[in-house]
Amino acid sequence: MPVQESSKQSTQRTDGARADRKRRSLVSWLLGGGVAASLASFFYPVVRFLNPPAASEASVNEVAAGRVQDLKPNSGKVVKFGNKPALLVRVSETEWKAFSAVCTHLNCTVQYQDGRQQIWCACHNGFYDLNGAVVSGPPPRPLEEFAVHVRGDDVVISRRA
Repeated sequence: MPVQESSKQSTQRTDGARADRKRRSLVSWLLGGGVAASLASFFYPVVRFLNPPAASEASVNEVAAGRVQDLKPNSGKVVKFGNKPALLVRVSETEWKAFSAVCTHLNCTVQYQDGRQQIWCACHNGFYDLNGAVVSGPPPRPLEEFAVHVRGDDVVISRRA
C-alpha cells in the first residue's frame, strides 16, 4: 500500500504542477496582451499623426455667394468656397470685393468690420485693407483676392486666372 499512496501523491503533484503551469501561462498571456494593447493605444495615434489621410480638395473655381439684395453696402459675409471660406464684401452699391477668408498668419477666419472698413483677424488682431494688403498685425502676406461677378440678381465669386 505505501507504494500506491506514493504514486497517488506523485500523480497529484504532476496534476498540480500542470494546473499551476496553465494558470501561469494564462496570467502571462493576459499580461502580455495588456502590454501589447497599451503599446498599440499609444503608437496608433502617433502613426496616424505622422501619416495623415489624403484630403482631396474640392476643385471649385466658382461659387454662387448669394443674391445682390442679401448684402447691403459697406457689409461683408463669409461664404463657403470649396473646402475653405471666402469673404465677400459689398463696398458700395456697385463695387464688390472677395478674398480668401483664411488669415495668412495662422489660418484663422477673417471678417469684415464695417466701422473701420477693414478686414479683421480676431486671432491676433491683424488688419487688412480692402485690397487684401496687410495694414497692421502679424499677418506676413496679403489675402488671396477672388473675382466677383454680378449675374442678374446673383453674386458669383471665382478664382482669378
